[in-house]
Amino acid sequence: MKIGILGGTFDPVHLGHLSISQAAMDHSGLDWVLFIPAGEPRLKVAQPSASANHRIEMVRLAIQDNPKFQVCDIEARRPGPTFSVDTLEVLSAKYGPGTDLFFIMGLDVLGQLDRWKNPVRVLALCQFLVLGRPGEEGFDWPGFYSRVPEAEGRVQVVAAPMVEVSATELRRRLSAGEPLLGQAPDAVDQYIRQHGLYLNEREGRRTS
Repeated sequence: MKIGILGGTFDPVHLGHLSISQAAMDHSGLDWVLFIPAGEPRLKVAQPSASANHRIEMVRLAIQDNPKFQVCDIEARRPGPTFSVDTLEVLSAKYGPGTDLFFIMGLDVLGQLDRWKNPVRVLALCQFLVLGRPGEEGFDWPGFYSRVPEAEGRVQVVAAPMVEVSATELRRRLSAGEPLLGQAPDAVDQYIRQHGLYLNEREGRRTS
């Protein structure tokens, strides 16, 4: 069995997340993809604007029409900073040795791998499916492998069109009362407006 893992704050989830998940699934023949909303991501300065409960529900709504996409709340419910290696340990034990785990990420995230907690163990637990990101066309592969030599043979590049959707821009639009221009699933857009999420984004206040 092959399981893809897409982590992120999903603040909010948008069509870009769905697009890269489908591209990774098609590329590697994944059986399904787990969407894992973060709790307190260690490498992000700002914490999520929407609460974990709202972000989990938005993901659930976004993926409800695709039976091969599932939401997992393992990180959102964990107290303290979120570490991918801990999540991978739990998932590896849960699904057993007959399952291959594939971490889906952008090149911008891959470039920070040496800053993760125990990156060598992460690479032992999963392979990486990496998609291009705007501004990362000149990614320094030799430099990356010199910093993390254990990544050799554990990284696959997924060829897919770059979807330029930014959660930061969506929050700005919502705060300004502007339309999302179809960049998030309709059900997510409706949920956000129903619950008044991100209206105070400019003030930096958390939406519970």
